[in-house]
Amino acid sequence: MTAPWQPLLEWWFGTLESPQDIAADKGKLWFGKRDSQDLEAQARFGDWVEQALAGGLTDWAQRPEGWLALVLLLDQLPRMIFRDTPKSFSGDLRAQALVAQGIAADFDRQLRPIQRVFIYLVFEHCEHLAVQNEAVSRYIDLVAQQPEADRKLFTDYLNYAEKHQRVIARFGRFPHRNAVLGRASTAEELAFLSGPGSRF
Repeated sequence: MTAPWQPLLEWWFGTLESPQDIAADKGKLWFGKRDSQDLEAQARFGDWVEQALAGGLTDWAQRPEGWLALVLLLDQLPRMIFRDTPKSFSGDLRAQALVAQGIAADFDRQLRPIQRVFIYLVFEHCEHLAVQNEAVSRYIDLVAQQPEADRKLFTDYLNYAEKHQRVIARFGRFPHRNAVLGRASTAEELAFLSGPGSRF
């Protein structure tokens, strides 16, 4: 019997085997900003996202892959479906708690390395430095566990986490979220936002 979350995991990760191939195939879905992808996320998984945001689908978190899928529904898909609105961040706190619980149960180590990237990315999205430090630490460990052929790919994810960490260490928040969340930006933040690489 197919698990209920399997269509989501297949959409997000595909069916290829190597991390390099999966990232090449799905990278534009993961990190691109395309209306067609956002609309597809809404059409296929919008009902699940709303259930997850409302506190539902908790039974999924009893197994590592279901836990991963629920994390995606709370963290990644709202950023697509509700892009550029405050609701895009509305699942973050629950996702962070869910990730912490799953890591305590060693669920992350039962997933494929490329899947673990999206577990630790939840910490990377947090506007607290201690959580950012945890994200970087998790990515460092993940890189160290990879064979040489895959290490560059995972080092890229680590580098991205370190960029997030530096922004939080400097500002205590992500300045690029200020406009969406109705927060006033400081002069230093505005100067930062006017430069390259200031938005994630």
